[in-house]
Amino acid sequence: MQSRIEVLIEKKLIGKSRAMNFLANTTEALWKEFMPRREEVHNRIGTTFYSVQRYGADFFTHFNPAAEFTKWAAVEVSDYKTIPSGMECLTIDGGLYAVFEYKGDARNAAEIYQYIFNTWLPQSGYLLDTRLHFEALGDKYKKNDPDSEEEIWIPIKQR
Repeated sequence: MQSRIEVLIEKKLIGKSRAMNFLANTTEALWKEFMPRREEVHNRIGTTFYSVQRYGADFFTHFNPAAEFTKWAAVEVSDYKTIPSGMECLTIDGGLYAVFEYKGDARNAAEIYQYIFNTWLPQSGYLLDTRLHFEALGDKYKKNDPDSEEEIWIPIKQR
């Protein structure tokens, strides 16, 4: 799997969010709620969709699949001047990220995350940062398809 280190410039997003955990993962319902309304976001930048996660500061230190986190289904925007009713704005702060190019069905991504957190990160010389995690779902993303491609962005900092 290809990976790279990037410095992200702040991104402004608009979308929908909900609290969930890994045992009661409602990601699909979140996207079903957002996608029919995506065209209501008029100041969109590009065609990429963002699946964003906000985890608590010690979420990965004391991992518990029942621990709650917040997930967004969103698109990037130029500004927050117009926010459709029932949607929210979210800013991804700039900073250092490890970016992994994942090819495969997203339903099978658990092993890639295990690799990132249990193998790549301990050997990398970086530490996990507490900023937002996200997946960039570009033109090559195909829901539930083994040929789907996406980028997994993990916030990192120097050791």
